[in-house]
Amino acid sequence: MVSLTVPSRHNERLAELVRLGEADAELGQLFKSANVNAVDRSGINDHGEVHVRIVANAALRILRYLAEAGIEPSVVTNYGLTREDAEVVVVLAAWLHDLGIAFHRDDHERYSLILGYPKARQLLAGIYEEPNLTVMAADVMHAVIAHSADERCLTIEAGVLKVADALDMSQGRSRIPFEAGQVNIHSVSALAVKSVAIERGEERPVRVSVLLSASAGIFQVDELLRRKLRNSTLAPYVEVVARIEGETEPRLFEVYKL
Repeated sequence: MVSLTVPSRHNERLAELVRLGEADAELGQLFKSANVNAVDRSGINDHGEVHVRIVANAALRILRYLAEAGIEPSVVTNYGLTREDAEVVVVLAAWLHDLGIAFHRDDHERYSLILGYPKARQLLAGIYEEPNLTVMAADVMHAVIAHSADERCLTIEAGVLKVADALDMSQGRSRIPFEAGQVNIHSVSALAVKSVAIERGEERPVRVSVLLSASAGIFQVDELLRRKLRNSTLAPYVEVVARIEGETEPRLFEVYKL
């Protein structure tokens, strides 16, 4: 049994999804198989259960800050569903977005569709009836395919997943793959990211605060986070601040105005 806990906040559909997901033996094994292909066979960073749990919680936090600011999720705007349904979309998409690595790391986003669509329908069938079952599964799959940095996002939920995926980069957990043991800009910069915090923004609904131990860490913010943010639906709603740990006067490294 895997641990997929997120703060459901009285969202009964989300709580039921977590119950179903944690009890799903196939889902749990796909997380493990994806991590074997990523870590053991490819020598890159974790893409398994820990990663999807971090991404799901980050996505939920971002989505809720957007909702507080009156930014409606796309399932609300386009289908008349609820914010609670949007929470189900981003959490389930977070679970499924890297499943394809169980097949292969290369082009894994598309393999994730093959594994993810039937799994999404299976889990959602215990919560939704048609036509909303298909609506929800389709929007989950859009978020999965659009988490690739260069893929265009068409929904708020897809943008939330794309940015949340990039935020799992503290203490060497960068989403820019690098081979274990190698010393290069990827590994050095990844290790320079001390922490990532998602907060209410000052000028925009969401602020991402990145704490660095060294200036090399700005590579992660430039090459990963900014690239994904620019190609998402969240560019107008997120501000990014990076600073170096231990400076006498904390310095805003950069605030991206996209």
